[in-house]
Amino acid sequence: PGRLLDHLGRGTVRLAAVRVAVLDEADRMLDMGFLPDVSRILAATPAARQTGLFSATMPPAVRTLAERRMRRPVWVAIDAAVPTVETVEQYYVEVAERDKVRALRLLLSREPVTSALIFRRTKHRADRLARLLGERHRVGVLHGGMAQGARLRALRAFEEGARPLLVTTNVAARGLDLPAVSHVINFDMPEDVDTYIHRVGRTARAGRTGVAITFVGEHDLEVFDALRRRLGDRFRKHPLNVYR
Repeated sequence: PGRLLDHLGRGTVRLAAVRVAVLDEADRMLDMGFLPDVSRILAATPAARQTGLFSATMPPAVRTLAERRMRRPVWVAIDAAVPTVETVEQYYVEVAERDKVRALRLLLSREPVTSALIFRRTKHRADRLARLLGERHRVGVLHGGMAQGARLRALRAFEEGARPLLVTTNVAARGLDLPAVSHVINFDMPEDVDTYIHRVGRTARAGRTGVAITFVGEHDLEVFDALRRRLGDRFRKHPLNVYR
């Protein structure tokens, strides 16, 4: 959105003829700080336009945007009947926060990982973990703080197998077509069940099977309990024991 705003400021783009505006993954725009820019862009379009807003979750900021920039919006909610695909084996590992790096190294030495997305909550945590893993593994990193060219290079290296481990934030939880991911590892517990479902959905694509492993630390119990209630027997304890 920043580039479009720049063109609007320069007068090199006019939006007076826009009749339809579509905002996809609005909650991801919120996470990446783009919603204010999007709101300014919509303000430059005719008020009589038709607007479609699509979002996996509906946080208050997204609802506010809809109410301000849409005329009499109609809300349509679709709840998935099955939270995650049946071909994903889903495990958890109980491990103290201070021992997670050791647990991940141990896991990578025992699991048949061919390619893995390793999720962290922030870009700084992702950078740090990538540096630590890079001492022993071929690792890439991907997050919203990187330039577009750097993100594309990281994705290419991951897809081609040059760096089969990709430490990332939720920027990779949706919108990327990565069909050959064998493992999703939640190094940091997702913020909620919906985020978990989107992360895990990166594996077992295009008819393949996949494995999702979630580290559960001492501060993760609320979301962990919600996951166990939602997934039931499909969410099993992994045999990895960090303390044995």
